[in-house]
Amino acid sequence: MRALVYKGPRDVAVEQVPDAAVEQPTDAVIRVTATNICGSDLHMYEGRTDLETGMVIGHENLGEVVEVGSGVTKLSIGDRVVLPFNIGCGFCENCEQGRTGFCLTVNPGVAGGAYGFAGMGGYSGGQAEYLRVPFADFNALQLPEDSVEKENDYVMLADIFPTGWHGTRLAKVAPGDSVTVYGGGPVGLMAGYSAVLQGASEVYVIDHLSERLALAEKFGAIGIDSSKGDPIEQIKDATKGRGTDRGVEAIGYQAHDSQGNERPNMTMNGLVEIVKATGTIGVVGLFLPEDPGASDELAKKGQLAFDYGKFWFKGQTVGNGQANVKNYNRALARLIHTDRAKPSMLVSHNLGLDAAPDAYRHFDARDDGWTKVVLNPTQG
Repeated sequence: MRALVYKGPRDVAVEQVPDAAVEQPTDAVIRVTATNICGSDLHMYEGRTDLETGMVIGHENLGEVVEVGSGVTKLSIGDRVVLPFNIGCGFCENCEQGRTGFCLTVNPGVAGGAYGFAGMGGYSGGQAEYLRVPFADFNALQLPEDSVEKENDYVMLADIFPTGWHGTRLAKVAPGDSVTVYGGGPVGLMAGYSAVLQGASEVYVIDHLSERLALAEKFGAIGIDSSKGDPIEQIKDATKGRGTDRGVEAIGYQAHDSQGNERPNMTMNGLVEIVKATGTIGVVGLFLPEDPGASDELAKKGQLAFDYGKFWFKGQTVGNGQANVKNYNRALARLIHTDRAKPSMLVSHNLGLDAAPDAYRHFDARDDGWTKVVLNPTQG
């Protein structure tokens, strides 16, 4: 089959690789019809992780079941399904408690596994024609009859829509709250959108790219352009010095200021300043235990110069970690099905698999017009 293979830093190529196949009785194989390029794919693309060369990448996957193992009872050939990016077994202690992003079975020695991701179990990714799905009955969410016409919406359930939603739940957003989202990439935009859907009174999205801020304003958020002044002061001015009730960090360890300088502690310390005393912060941007490619000595060891004294003195709380997608994807699918949510508003491109290497270059450069890329491997 054809698949997108990681060759080294900023080098990916479409190659022929062995076909995805059922390896265990509980496996299924899907024909991938939609798979997204994610911001966290860019961390690997840039060589900032320990991803092995030869790996097929892609963790935001949707498709049609074409084969099932003898132990699969819920799925049938022809079913249309979307897959959480995190792979769970369904029966370990963490999965039983809904913490499927931290499964204790699928990646022995590490809590959590994922498709096509560094350090997450070696599972092949879905930027390919076909994908093996472990523990398929548990992991695959069957989609309703409108899944073809709304494919660009449903594929967002693999990661960014539930991850954005998770950020708001970690931050304990409630109706009437004011919320700051630091980062206007796809996850940040979905966090802002989720806060609006949950009844937030004001949602501020910080970024320095005007097209991202324009998208935020389309769904009712307030864009804060960090290239036009300190975003902390802009939000304090807008809230008459109070700050916001909640904050969501949606950038992670490769945060850059508006001048392009990498500042890994910028967003966390910024939210400590912006969020009110006793407020809450949810962190869904990716942070790593170590980052040898960082320019900051602390960041190389996975550490931050964090304003902990101010954080403690303000009595704030923080929740963090990857989204347990299965906690949210069924309910969010209903919002899509009933036209109450349309996460496909972010999609800027639908491309065939052969266009993936060029798409990575554009997305990595944050070129204008490249907001969210959906690859459709069946297009050729």
